[in-house]
Amino acid sequence: MPSFMDLVRSRRSIRRFLPRPVEKEKLLACLEAARLAPSAQNAQPWRFVIVDDPVLKDTLCRNAFTGIYSTSRFAAQAPVIVVVLARKDFVAHRLGRQIQKTAFHLIDIGIAGEHFILQAEELGLGTCWMGWFSYRKARKALRVPRRYKIIALIPVGYAASRPPRETVRMALGKVAWWNGVGISQEAKECGSGPKTES
Repeated sequence: MPSFMDLVRSRRSIRRFLPRPVEKEKLLACLEAARLAPSAQNAQPWRFVIVDDPVLKDTLCRNAFTGIYSTSRFAAQAPVIVVVLARKDFVAHRLGRQIQKTAFHLIDIGIAGEHFILQAEELGLGTCWMGWFSYRKARKALRVPRRYKIIALIPVGYAASRPPRETVRMALGKVAWWNGVGISQEAKECGSGPKTES
C-alpha cells in the first residue's frame, strides 16, 4: 500500500479518461473519506452529488462547459462527475465571514475535497478539481436548490494518460518560514540572521 507521501507525490490532475465505468464501492470509499474531514464547529457544510447517469452527465457537461468555459470540456470524458456543494445557512460560517473575514466553509470543503481526491488516487482513480465552468448553467441542469451553492466539479475515472512529471512547486524555504515571516530554516540553522523573500 502506498504511503501518504507516495499518494501526494503521485497525484495528478487528470484530463484524459478511459470509458471504463467506476465501481460504486470505490466512489463510496472516496465519499467516506470526504465525510470524515474536519470542519469549523463540525458544521460539515459539504454535500456531494454523484452524476453517473450518462444522460444527466451529458446535459450537465453540455451546459456547464460552453462559451468561455469550453476549455473544461475534457471532463465530459470521465464516467462520473462529482458536484461539490456548500450549504449556505450555517451561522458559524456567516460569523466567520463577518468577524474574521474568512470563508471557513470554503476551507472546510477544500479539505473534504482533498480527502476525496487522495482516496481516489489510492484506489487507482484519476480526478481533477475544477472551478472553471458555468455555475449558473450547472445549477440549472441539476436543479440545485437555492440553499446550496456549487463550489467545484470533480471528474472521476480511470486515466487514459497521466502527466509524466509532477508540476514544479516552489522550494520549501519559499513557502514555509520559522518564527517570523520570511525567515528560512537555512538562515535559522547557520545563524546568519533572517533570510527573507525578495
